[in-house]
Amino acid sequence: MLRRVVLITLLALPLSACDLFGGEPAEAVAARKEAEGKAVGGACRHAARAIEDCFALNKRADKAAVFAGWREMNDYMRDNKVEAVVPQAAPAVAETSAKAEAPAAVAEEPAKAKAPKPKKTES
Repeated sequence: MLRRVVLITLLALPLSACDLFGGEPAEAVAARKEAEGKAVGGACRHAARAIEDCFALNKRADKAAVFAGWREMNDYMRDNKVEAVVPQAAPAVAETSAKAEAPAAVAEEPAKAKAPKPKKTES
């Protein structure tokens, strides 16, 4: 019985340092997030989006990495005289803000229409 326990322990020992069961290292996660943020920032700059719009559209991305990618793409485009590509689809942020502002504008119009008109007095 003791021999089996020792044998299993010796066989399992090399697997203990294995990354077989998940657990991505923190350095790899940080590098991936930074690369994704730079890619997002570069794409935003190439699409002629302001950095503030880029931050608003990508709330989960690291702002420092997004800005670094935006700035790198800006320098590249300036040095190589690359024109920005205007996006064809409207951003989701603009749509939601337009919907949020629309009911307020509509609510003001009926209030003006319902105001009583002054009566003309004939003399």
